Amino acid sequence: MNARNILIVALLLLATLYAFWFARDAHPVAAMLVFALPPTLCAVAVATSRRTAGFWSGVLALAWFSHAVMVAWTRPPERMFAWWALALSLAVVFAASLPGLRARFAKKR
Repeated sequence: MNARNILIVALLLLATLYAFWFARDAHPVAAMLVFALPPTLCAVAVATSRRTAGFWSGVLALAWFSHAVMVAWTRPPERMFAWWALALSLAVVFAASLPGLRARFAKKR
Protein backbone atom coordinates (compact mmCIF):
# COMPACT_ATOMS: atom_id res chain seq x y z
CA MET A 1 0.00 0.00 0.00
CA ASN A 2 1.52 3.33 -1.02
CA ALA A 3 1.38 6.65 0.83
CA ARG A 4 -1.48 7.96 -1.33
CA ASN A 5 -3.71 4.99 -0.47
CA ILE A 6 -2.82 5.24 3.22
CA LEU A 7 -3.71 8.94 3.12
CA ILE A 8 -7.08 8.24 1.49
CA VAL A 9 -7.93 5.48 3.98
CA ALA A 10 -6.85 7.59 6.99
CA LEU A 11 -8.94 10.55 5.79
CA LEU A 12 -12.02 8.39 5.21
CA LEU A 13 -11.61 6.72 8.61
CA LEU A 14 -11.29 10.14 10.23
CA ALA A 15 -14.46 11.34 8.49
CA THR A 16 -16.28 8.19 9.63
CA LEU A 17 -15.03 8.66 13.19
CA TYR A 18 -16.28 12.25 13.26
CA ALA A 19 -19.64 11.19 11.79
CA PHE A 20 -20.14 8.65 14.60
CA TRP A 21 -18.73 10.96 17.25
CA PHE A 22 -21.04 13.87 16.45
CA ALA A 23 -24.12 11.94 15.27
CA ARG A 24 -26.02 12.75 18.47
CA ASP A 25 -24.76 16.32 18.76
CA ALA A 26 -27.21 19.15 19.40
CA HIS A 27 -26.41 20.48 15.91
CA PRO A 28 -25.57 17.39 13.84
CA VAL A 29 -25.63 19.10 10.44
CA ALA A 30 -23.23 21.81 11.57
CA ALA A 31 -20.98 19.21 13.18
CA MET A 32 -20.88 17.15 9.98
CA LEU A 33 -20.08 20.23 7.89
CA VAL A 34 -17.28 21.26 10.22
CA PHE A 35 -15.81 17.86 11.13
CA ALA A 36 -16.80 15.11 8.67
CA LEU A 37 -16.94 17.02 5.38
CA PRO A 38 -13.34 18.38 5.26
CA PRO A 39 -11.59 14.98 5.53
CA THR A 40 -14.05 13.55 3.01
CA LEU A 41 -13.32 16.33 0.53
CA CYS A 42 -9.59 15.91 1.12
CA ALA A 43 -9.88 12.17 0.44
CA VAL A 44 -11.72 12.87 -2.82
CA ALA A 45 -9.09 15.43 -3.80
CA VAL A 46 -6.25 13.00 -3.06
CA ALA A 47 -8.04 10.21 -4.96
CA THR A 48 -8.44 12.45 -8.01
CA SER A 49 -4.75 13.44 -7.83
CA ARG A 50 -5.21 17.11 -7.05
CA ARG A 51 -1.75 18.60 -6.84
CA THR A 52 -2.03 20.26 -3.41
CA ALA A 53 -4.46 17.81 -1.78
CA GLY A 54 -1.77 16.11 0.30
CA PHE A 55 -0.47 19.43 1.57
CA TRP A 56 -3.90 20.68 2.63
CA SER A 57 -4.71 17.32 4.21
CA GLY A 58 -1.58 17.65 6.33
CA VAL A 59 -2.38 21.24 7.29
CA LEU A 60 -5.93 20.35 8.33
CA ALA A 61 -4.64 17.29 10.19
CA LEU A 62 -2.71 19.62 12.49
CA ALA A 63 -6.00 21.25 13.50
CA TRP A 64 -7.65 17.83 13.94
CA PHE A 65 -4.69 16.76 16.08
CA SER A 66 -4.97 19.88 18.26
CA HIS A 67 -8.70 19.38 18.69
CA ALA A 68 -8.18 15.73 19.66
CA VAL A 69 -5.55 16.63 22.26
CA MET A 70 -7.83 19.28 23.75
CA VAL A 71 -10.78 16.86 23.97
CA ALA A 72 -8.63 14.04 25.38
CA TRP A 73 -7.48 16.33 28.19
CA THR A 74 -10.79 18.00 29.02
CA ARG A 75 -13.67 15.60 28.29
CA PRO A 76 -13.24 12.12 29.82
CA PRO A 77 -16.45 10.65 28.30
CA GLU A 78 -15.17 11.49 24.80
CA ARG A 79 -11.58 10.46 25.43
CA MET A 80 -11.66 7.30 23.28
CA PHE A 81 -12.98 9.21 20.26
CA ALA A 82 -10.26 11.79 20.82
CA TRP A 83 -7.49 9.19 20.96
CA TRP A 84 -8.68 7.66 17.68
CA ALA A 85 -8.84 11.12 16.08
CA LEU A 86 -5.35 11.83 17.38
CA ALA A 87 -3.95 8.62 15.88
CA LEU A 88 -5.69 9.13 12.55
CA SER A 89 -4.57 12.75 12.30
CA LEU A 90 -0.98 11.64 12.87
CA ALA A 91 -1.44 9.01 10.15
CA VAL A 92 -2.66 11.75 7.80
CA VAL A 93 0.36 13.96 8.55
CA PHE A 94 2.76 11.05 8.07
CA ALA A 95 1.13 9.81 4.85
CA ALA A 96 0.95 13.33 3.41
CA SER A 97 4.62 13.94 4.25
CA LEU A 98 5.99 10.58 3.12
CA PRO A 99 6.56 11.40 -0.58
CA GLY A 100 8.50 14.53 0.36
CA LEU A 101 10.53 12.67 2.97
CA ARG A 102 11.37 9.94 0.47
CA ALA A 103 12.48 12.52 -2.09
CA ARG A 104 14.53 14.43 0.47
CA PHE A 105 16.39 11.43 1.85
CA ALA A 106 16.68 9.36 -1.33
CA LYS A 107 20.16 8.46 -2.48
CA LYS A 108 21.47 10.88 -5.08
CA ARG A 109 22.17 9.41 -8.50
